[in-house]
Amino acid sequence: MVMLNWFVRDPTPVLTGERVVLRPPRARDFEAWRALRRKSREFLKPFEPRWTEADLNRQAFGARLLRGRGEARRGTDYSFLLFEKTAAGEMLVGGLTLSNIRRRAAQYGNLGYWMGEDFAGRGLMSEAVGVLLPFYFDTLGLHRLHAAFLPHNAASRRVLEKNGFREEGYAENYLQIDGKWADHVLFALTRERWEARARTAGR
Repeated sequence: MVMLNWFVRDPTPVLTGERVVLRPPRARDFEAWRALRRKSREFLKPFEPRWTEADLNRQAFGARLLRGRGEARRGTDYSFLLFEKTAAGEMLVGGLTLSNIRRRAAQYGNLGYWMGEDFAGRGLMSEAVGVLLPFYFDTLGLHRLHAAFLPHNAASRRVLEKNGFREEGYAENYLQIDGKWADHVLFALTRERWEARARTAGR
């Protein structure tokens, strides 16, 4: 029964920007994903929950794909790999997730992302978040998007501010990062603010 999940279509769309492409992970992405995560381990370690070499094996990647497809079909989470367009094709540079999506009176979800070390600081993640927002607000029809980052993570602050997110608070011991509970700055973007920015930009 589990094997049949491999043949069920993932409803996560392919989203394209000027320099980037976002799409759901596929089995053939394993080697590139493992190489990028392994090479960027020390760069990512201070910003992520603790993970080990076992989390980079093919079995773990396959379980991640199966779980992601199920979550996307249920409409609770959407996982994207981030690719940069190059003359030779598309190069994996990072990933984004929309998670913990809630409906009814809430209509919100959480945004998360990671970038390979060699590709950080080039504006690719800022563009990727901008490409993701129409899917979140227009296609999924949600009302608020939340994001959180460590207080010293200036790069994440820039990504969110460039896309219209605003600071809303400070959460003590909010998430477990690198094995320790860590404070986070809380940001959010509402549909009203996103639509106002879209009108100003002439979209």
